[in-house]
Amino acid sequence: MPELIQPSDTGDPLGPLPQEFAAIMRPELPSLIKEIGVEVTRAYPEYARLLSGPNGQAIRVGVEQSLSSFVDLVAEPSASTSLRDDMCRRFGRFEAYEGRTMETLQGAYRLGARVALRRAKKVGRSYNFSPTLMLSFADALFAYIDELESLSREGFLEVQSQTGEQTEAMRRRLLHLILAGRPAPRTAIAELCEQTGWPLPEEVTLVAVRSPATLDRAVADRDVLTDLSDPQPHLLIPGAFDDARRHMLGEALLGTHAAIGLTVPTALASDSIRWARRVLELVDTNIIDDAPVILCEDHLITLWLLSDPALVDQLAQRELAPISVISATRRERLVETLRIWLDTRGTAAHMGELLDVHPQTVRYRMRNLESIFGEQLTDPESRFSTEAVLRALQLRARGEETPL
Repeated sequence: MPELIQPSDTGDPLGPLPQEFAAIMRPELPSLIKEIGVEVTRAYPEYARLLSGPNGQAIRVGVEQSLSSFVDLVAEPSASTSLRDDMCRRFGRFEAYEGRTMETLQGAYRLGARVALRRAKKVGRSYNFSPTLMLSFADALFAYIDELESLSREGFLEVQSQTGEQTEAMRRRLLHLILAGRPAPRTAIAELCEQTGWPLPEEVTLVAVRSPATLDRAVADRDVLTDLSDPQPHLLIPGAFDDARRHMLGEALLGTHAAIGLTVPTALASDSIRWARRVLELVDTNIIDDAPVILCEDHLITLWLLSDPALVDQLAQRELAPISVISATRRERLVETLRIWLDTRGTAAHMGELLDVHPQTVRYRMRNLESIFGEQLTDPESRFSTEAVLRALQLRARGEETPL
């Protein structure tokens, strides 16, 4: 039977464990690390997601470093712990970046300690460890866990102390680089993502906000990037704008109205915010009805038709040239009739109801239009161009008087 190991009488926290104890513990580390990993991810599913993600290997190395350092200190109490200390602080910083409290990490540390203690009891029976030695091991182990927690809390508080200004400044810088498009160096974006703990998404949705804008940070999702100090305040939401995001934004914006851009690949973020800001401009000119939250996807045709006002003017001159020499009053009536006909392709009776005129008047106007425009009304491409121009002018007329 293996020789019984008794604790020493030194006063160091790890002193009660004899140095030979390290030789017994070290072969157990590989399987113990796996067992702790299984138990922790079962109890804390969020860590299972992290271990399967891009930072999974770094997390595993950190866990191995923490356990190996305990054994190293048993073998040599003066062994350096600088690598372990840095890793524990990084764990704390990561928890802060993820928006969690320290409770989850503390729970994982203590669960790992219980698994290690369970393994030590099993090994202890094989080596006839005395009850005194097992108590010393438990005391040393939980004192060590307290030290790990303290180091992680340092990293956690470091991030929290920066959150007010420095971290927000970095997140704004990240937002600006994303909106800058392709000229922005990807390495700069990657570095800021790492420094702020913000994973770069494949798709984003940009939001244009009315100025002045106020955001309730306690309600807003942690992964939302914002710049409310910009003359045109805006936000970036990773991924799509679903019902959960809509509810969050409604609560967080404190009554401020917003336009939601289209969900696009991250490289096209500048297009999404451009469309959202254009929607707010069209609201200001009464072309689009105002609302607390306006979706760009509900106004795509309007955005397209009014995307280039100068070009619309040029098209109007070309498409409506046949009636440019007619008096303004008659021209207005003919254009109104033409618009209704293009919209409805209705009968004279139906169009008369919409125009509030007699069907015979509609027939008279339509004969005039056919005479004036000729093949322009029968050729599909020409007819489409005319209809697009009339729709654009009708939209513009909601906010201002538009000469025809």
